Amino acid sequence: IDLLQLHWPDRYAGGLFGQPDFSPAQLTEEHAAFEEQLGALQEVIEAGKVRHIGVSNETPFGVCTMANLAKYEGYPKIASIQNSYSLSVRKDFEAGLAEACHHHDVALLPYSPLASGSLTGKYAADKIPENARLKMFPGFMDRYLGSLNEAAVNSYCAVAKEAGMTPAEMALSWCYHREHVCSTIIGATSIPQLDENIKAYDIKLDEDTLDKINDVYKKYTDPTKAYGVKA
Repeated sequence: IDLLQLHWPDRYAGGLFGQPDFSPAQLTEEHAAFEEQLGALQEVIEAGKVRHIGVSNETPFGVCTMANLAKYEGYPKIASIQNSYSLSVRKDFEAGLAEACHHHDVALLPYSPLASGSLTGKYAADKIPENARLKMFPGFMDRYLGSLNEAAVNSYCAVAKEAGMTPAEMALSWCYHREHVCSTIIGATSIPQLDENIKAYDIKLDEDTLDKINDVYKKYTDPTKAYGVKA
């Protein structure tokens, strides 16, 4: 295995899949220590089964703790972090993880660059097909519904239209070429979607489009966490 990643923290960290952000009052002692986790990963590396390790849905605390254990205690170093990152979900990474990952040389592999399809602009809150990803995983997708995300998406769609591209092309191009990003995990359920996803890599957003994107971001900085607000 070239890269083996831990799927999510084995501890309470808050903020995962739309949960409320971290609160000390919610802490529990029931979790595997970082040393135990890295020690187990070290065993499979030494056995020749895995080349590199990484994390997913991790926080600055987790990244920095693991990086320091690798630096000072001889545990294997994490090479990557697979977190949600998109026009709709960027604040969590950029506000703290970006700095931690840069200094500890941990590569970002964003998942859900289209925010579970919402950034395609295809889904209005009252017109979501039953077979859409937003309906397939109750609880996990709530953060994209009943929040300010729909209003943010509508604003990003308007920017894409002005730029002469589809909302998906703009959202993917933005993610593909961010300075934080090493490689992006795309998800397509049809060949036309896959074709659009791949071709979007060759699109480079101009300064005017990036400025307009930043204007929307200033208004909707963390839209999926504004629950109970109707667009």
